[in-house]
Amino acid sequence: MSQVRTVSDTKRDFYTYHTRPINSIFRRVVEELLVEMHLLSVNADFRYDPFYALGVVTSFERFMQGYRPEADKDSIFQSMCQAVGDTAEHYKQDAIALLELAKRCSGTQLIDCFRQDVPPEGAQELWEKIEAIAKNKNFKYSRLFAIGIYTFLGESEPQLLEDSEKRDEMLTTVTTGLNLPAEKMQKDLDLYRSNLEKMNQVLAVLEDALLAERKRREKEEAEAQAKVAASIESPETTESSADA
Repeated sequence: MSQVRTVSDTKRDFYTYHTRPINSIFRRVVEELLVEMHLLSVNADFRYDPFYALGVVTSFERFMQGYRPEADKDSIFQSMCQAVGDTAEHYKQDAIALLELAKRCSGTQLIDCFRQDVPPEGAQELWEKIEAIAKNKNFKYSRLFAIGIYTFLGESEPQLLEDSEKRDEMLTTVTTGLNLPAEKMQKDLDLYRSNLEKMNQVLAVLEDALLAERKRREKEEAEAQAKVAASIESPETTESSADA
């Protein structure tokens, strides 16, 4: 019987793959997402699916907006996926395919997929994915899966998520159709939206601080250049002194 990997094992592997330091503001985001992915990967009931993949990709992209250096983001995500025994390409390809599927589904088709026992016309592929989850009695629900579902709904029918009443009604339809814990999913998504808002506020403050610092440096440089220029006599002034 193989030994179950620990959180420490996964973190060690991650920092072996990604050796550059992580910006302190984002380190907690990275480690919390990594731990969440690890705990799911070692759960006996967990099964990877495209909605989960979309949730992982979306969470990473949304919470890592503004990360510097930008080039390090790919390395961080690749290392996270490798640390849990998968690849970034697998996650991204499944997420992209699911978003493309969302664009091809109308709001009516979307709702019918969660309500009907037979696939709606033109939505066979989506219905099969939903049906597989609904019929899995041991399906392991996760916050990342909920975020994937939420992102999918927003891509397919944005107005469903813009109005809180319509959004709650749609989420009720989803949780009923998938046999998921409605209250738990609602709380997870409320927290997700709240954390995104807080992160955006932090980034806005950081951007303002960077802008203020940049202006301060530019002002100091301009003043220093002005002093240097003032200390150098112009040719006309030098000639006048010599004539005298």
